[in-house]
Amino acid sequence: MTKKFIYQVVLAGAMAWGLTSCTKDLDRTPITEVTSASVYKDFSNYKAILAKLYGGFSVTGQQGPTGSPDISGIDEGTSSYIRGYFQMQELPTDEAVIAWNDGTIQDFHQMDWTPDDNFINAMFSRLFYQIAQCNEFIRQTSDAKLSSNGIAEKDQETARTFRAEARFLRALSYYHAMDLFGTVPFVTDSNEVAFYYPEQISRKNLFDYIERELIAIEGDMAEARSNEYGRADKACVWGLLAKLYLNAEVYTGTSRYTDAVTYSSKVITSGYSLVSNYANMFKADNNVTSQSEIMLSANFDGVRTQTYGGTTYLVHAAIGGNMDYEAFGVNSGWGGLRTTSAFADLFTDLTGATDKRAMFHTDGQNRVIADLGTFTDGYAITKWSNKTSTGKDGSNNIFVDVDYPLMRLGEMYLTYAEAVLRGGTGGSTAKALEYVNDLRQRAYGNATGNITAGQLTLPFLLDERGRELYWEGHRRTDLIRYGLFTGSAYVWPFKGGVAAGAAVGDFRTVYPIPTTARVANPNLKQNDGY
Repeated sequence: MTKKFIYQVVLAGAMAWGLTSCTKDLDRTPITEVTSASVYKDFSNYKAILAKLYGGFSVTGQQGPTGSPDISGIDEGTSSYIRGYFQMQELPTDEAVIAWNDGTIQDFHQMDWTPDDNFINAMFSRLFYQIAQCNEFIRQTSDAKLSSNGIAEKDQETARTFRAEARFLRALSYYHAMDLFGTVPFVTDSNEVAFYYPEQISRKNLFDYIERELIAIEGDMAEARSNEYGRADKACVWGLLAKLYLNAEVYTGTSRYTDAVTYSSKVITSGYSLVSNYANMFKADNNVTSQSEIMLSANFDGVRTQTYGGTTYLVHAAIGGNMDYEAFGVNSGWGGLRTTSAFADLFTDLTGATDKRAMFHTDGQNRVIADLGTFTDGYAITKWSNKTSTGKDGSNNIFVDVDYPLMRLGEMYLTYAEAVLRGGTGGSTAKALEYVNDLRQRAYGNATGNITAGQLTLPFLLDERGRELYWEGHRRTDLIRYGLFTGSAYVWPFKGGVAAGAAVGDFRTVYPIPTTARVANPNLKQNDGY
């Protein structure tokens, strides 16, 4: 089995403290006997600390699934980066609903969340905990610090690559923060570790910062497909720039579609390739079967990265009703996640052929949702599984082995196509059609699902993004870019808390700054409407 980058970490100074982010002590000096000063003098520690940065997307604390959480004030599994991001990106859309009545979880789909929402606060805290960790590693790996710590010249070059990766991870979390919250507190490695209130940065200025960071680190990143699986490379930098530019009009008011074409093209021609079996990308051995397409993943291992968040949540929570949980390689179903009839309707094909991406469990499930709290209302989704591509169980039937694709080539194909159709230059509609049909040929197993140039429209591409990327954390951002997230142009079951669906205020295209963060930091102003 191909080795993947697993997060066995050293508790190194700033990597190990707990905090509620965006308080006045966002970058406080860590309280630990093992200080940064001592840890960073030994280069053998550096990769383990870098692993903690990557591990921030997967693990929730220092001692496994419970016991020493990074984020306080909420159940540890619920504080998971991937779980929180999924809930904020998918539950307010047509792609996902949840049956549970845990706290305010239903507010996501009903789109009536408030600044006091504990789930929103947890994601906000997770983002800035991750950013704070990255900041400290970046501080400690400057050329001056490497020299003063006596790091050998042969190791300094490796440390610079590690540092570039940390800057990429920080940029990725700031991208998520910008997309979710708009204007947020802003701290980088240039800020001294001290007691102070971080200033708030505008969405446009944060966009500009992320863009500058990504361009600046490109030369220090590993070449595309040359890094360990699970670690970022140059293609990831280009991919995040492509995502940034595709949504630039939302974030800054100015479109950047030509740049989206440029950078998605760089990814597409960088050496990554589509895997032949779509379903394998979401199974327990996707680190083996899908390395050619998955550019960046949050890695999970049932033994070494145990968490009730991440893909453990995505597998267990999607099983209920009369579904056989053993068929998914786990010991139980949690009876939570499923989808709406509006999303199922996306698979009503033009030709009558079968799209293999339509991974639904319908037996015993009602297509139409009468009650959000009833698991059997709404089709279940079978996309995520702790079975391997050969049908074997993962290493653990509670905590799963499935890695979560943070970025993959299929998304870049669709990014290119949309940017071209929106007027981006440097590409062609012929190439856009080719890329879309490449995805559809994989989905159908042959050319029966291919579309014509006349069928390649922006509405079609939004639907195709739904079919290709569902439950991977894209839908909210996509609907906002198309102007369909809040208004009445597109409604789905229980949008706005109404069974038939209803419009909500446009202010909900960004989430509120949590009340706890504003109480802790008087510099933070609330987003309009909240």
